[in-house]
Amino acid sequence: MTPRPSSSAADGDAYRDADAYRAASEHGLDTRPAPTGATRPPESPEGTPQRVRVTAPRSGSATASARLALHAGTNAPTSDIAGVYVRSLIRSQLRLAIVFAVGFVVATAAFVLAITFVPELDTTFIFGVPVSWLLLGVGVYPLAITVGGLYVRAASRNEARYRSLTEVE
Repeated sequence: MTPRPSSSAADGDAYRDADAYRAASEHGLDTRPAPTGATRPPESPEGTPQRVRVTAPRSGSATASARLALHAGTNAPTSDIAGVYVRSLIRSQLRLAIVFAVGFVVATAAFVLAITFVPELDTTFIFGVPVSWLLLGVGVYPLAITVGGLYVRAASRNEARYRSLTEVE
């Protein structure tokens, strides 16, 4: 790289901008000029942009609650009874998830206990692989798929009941 003569600070900025443009275009970045009227952040005396602190609104502020009210969808609860229905749906979905999760853990633990207390599984081979390995390596997947499918079916039934309660006739 050849040294560049620098007669002024503006020339230095021009070279620096050209290097930045070249590097950005080599990496596939957008090199189009900024839109007209765009402003740069204020610069400190060293020439680097000043930091700007960005914060989220407080959750209890009036603007946050007004924003929630503006963005509320058509399915949002509009009365006390609708709120009760939504809370009931959430509780039933949580209860369902906990029951299925505990059931999955118990069934998986049953596989482990079967392998532990039935030593014949280690001496029995299928295609050269011990049955105990097959139970843990392959048998867990049908269990997980079955538990997942049953959960989806039960959760859909809960949601259908909720929809039937909230439909306007």
